[in-house]
Amino acid sequence: MISRWLGRRPTTAGHSNPLAGFSVPPSAGVLSCRVLDPVNEPVRQAEFVVTDGAGRKIVGGETDPYGTLVAAVPAGDYRLAVTAEGFTPYRGSATVTESGHAGLGDISLQIAAPPQLPEPGEWEIDLMHSQISFSARHIGLARIRGRFNSFAGAVRIGERMDQSAMHVIIDAASIDTNVKMRDDHLRSKDFFDVANYPTMEFYSDRFVHRGGSRWAISGALTLHGVSRTVTLDSQYLGMGNGLQGETRAAVHSTAELHREDFTLTWQTMLGHGIAAVGSSIAVELDIQIIPKVMGAPAS
Repeated sequence: MISRWLGRRPTTAGHSNPLAGFSVPPSAGVLSCRVLDPVNEPVRQAEFVVTDGAGRKIVGGETDPYGTLVAAVPAGDYRLAVTAEGFTPYRGSATVTESGHAGLGDISLQIAAPPQLPEPGEWEIDLMHSQISFSARHIGLARIRGRFNSFAGAVRIGERMDQSAMHVIIDAASIDTNVKMRDDHLRSKDFFDVANYPTMEFYSDRFVHRGGSRWAISGALTLHGVSRTVTLDSQYLGMGNGLQGETRAAVHSTAELHREDFTLTWQTMLGHGIAAVGSSIAVELDIQIIPKVMGAPAS
């Protein structure tokens, strides 16, 4: 397989140039390998990074549908790191010579132990260590970023994770983009209209495992008086203990919203039909949850 990628051609003389048909500068060589799982099936879209002796990234990318990676790099000594969802990382080294081929052969990734899931019961979002942020394109160029400073949420972990549910309430007036005039405009009737719609709410009782540490959390987002189904693409980051010994679990989630779906339609057009504010909003959540402290029983 590698020979096909490198353009190797059989010859009657019984020898071949491994770089035949693969154009590289005279001072460079080729680094290659094939990434396989424990049953020798190719791992496609495994991420790889090649770094030099100083730790600087030289090249990176993903394996092809056959698990193959091929990279032309300057002659030198390198470290190769390969990662894939659900597998333990691989790290190795290789020396590439001028016009040479450093073939590492088949690399076998081992199945990673799944992260421990939270215990069934009632949990709550730790507001001091959680953040809900967003970004939107401005005049078709850079992104404007912001966050909501006030929110609260609870998570009920089921006996099975797919039986879990979560409820998050966000104070719309707590929007913060670090510019008061812009924040006041976002609170006005042109956008969130916080006088009439003071909160946003997200409720989900659909947790779907996508493999490894990836989950899809789907539910109803109510914003500006409109409810739409939204799916959070989530990576479960595992469990740990805080400074006081408390149990914590963490998740990173992203979603893309279209503000017109929630009747947030204010717009100003600039020259050449460029919108002042983009229609797509990228949402990012970094959430830590802790066991809910139940109130003391009444005497």
